[in-house]
Amino acid sequence: MERTSEVPGFYRRTLAERKRFVQEWAGLSEDEARAFDFPPGVDPTTLDRMIENVIGVMPLPLGIATNFRINGKDYLVPMAIEEPSVVAAASNAAKVARAAGGFFAQSTPPVMIGQVQILKVADPAAARLRILDHREELLAAANAKDPVLVKFGGGAKDLEARILPTPRGVMLVVHLLVDARDAGGMNAVNTMCEALAPEFARLAGGRVVLRIISNLAVHRLARARAIFPAEALKTDSATGPEVVEAILDAFAFAAADPFRCATHNKGIMNGISSVVIATGNDFRAIESGAHSYAAWTAAEVGGIVRPLTTYEKDRDGNLVGTIEVPAPVGLIGGATAVHPTAKANVKVLGVKSARELGEVLAAVGLAQNFAALRALATEGIQRGHMELHARNLAASAGARPDEVDRVVARLLEDHQVRFDRAKAILEELRRPSG
Repeated sequence: MERTSEVPGFYRRTLAERKRFVQEWAGLSEDEARAFDFPPGVDPTTLDRMIENVIGVMPLPLGIATNFRINGKDYLVPMAIEEPSVVAAASNAAKVARAAGGFFAQSTPPVMIGQVQILKVADPAAARLRILDHREELLAAANAKDPVLVKFGGGAKDLEARILPTPRGVMLVVHLLVDARDAGGMNAVNTMCEALAPEFARLAGGRVVLRIISNLAVHRLARARAIFPAEALKTDSATGPEVVEAILDAFAFAAADPFRCATHNKGIMNGISSVVIATGNDFRAIESGAHSYAAWTAAEVGGIVRPLTTYEKDRDGNLVGTIEVPAPVGLIGGATAVHPTAKANVKVLGVKSARELGEVLAAVGLAQNFAALRALATEGIQRGHMELHARNLAASAGARPDEVDRVVARLLEDHQVRFDRAKAILEELRRPSG
């Protein structure tokens, strides 16, 4: 009988029934199916309520970055990521920055943008002013939808209106600026936009289509800076000042070339996204916003995309790094409030507000980027990656714990870090002597 992915009522089955169906569909063995099992300490019913059609979990390694000192406070930073070297690189970079006081971070108020799209407006310039003329009553109507948020100092704070030429004609786009406090803001902003849409349409004399939050959170920024002392950057083959110059050259490459800049900014997000995931926040929104911000700020000066970090040399010859990135993260609501691992990670991190979490993200992003540039400008990025990759290959080839180190040493010595070589080395090690 031919298999079909059309499974009526799949969502109504129990978690165990869904898992069994998928196991039979794919022909998974009992051992293979156990890879979906929930770890101890995680209630399956909690995760079953978070998304649809749950059959298990996809665990990521969770590491702790050490050495971080931000605004005079020490942090252990949980990072959930599958890529080797990231946690170690962040920890090492934080140790270098710590020698000069660590990271100094700041953030703007947690203001999110809700967008309302209005079509078929006969007089968009005048319609824009009609909406702005009613600013106070519109903001009051928005805030009536979330009195609890207002009670804690948040809520709708301002309106912006833009006339936007598009391939489908001129549109009027209203931005509702909402202080989300310690929440990510999606529910509050979307609810307010829905509530105001009919009045926007009436004032503009047009038709409202989309009412949705924007992930380009240009009003909710986190910034960090750090000094990386030149003396701490010297290697066996280069002086500290030489490494500073090499990192500045690497940064200039990213600032001038979008192909390099894409990878430069990806390295920043290695650090930021792993903390976002660990704390149960929306890493897709953070990444989309960061990369869009890099393009938006570049467009203001006629560019395509720009690095989210900058590097300079101070009067003493030390390297100074800075970062500015949107940080629309929350500590209440969403997965952060219900996922047991996320809740534990937030407690480990010890942040007390969404703004503080954003500042940690900025510091980690800067640390990660500095570490990558330092490696690229000196020993090359592959050295650390290859050792960890070799360990993964050795384990995948079936090496026992007592065999892993020997397989890794041979892989690196032969400069052939491949699965087939790991298998061959393992077979050789196990071959009876004589």
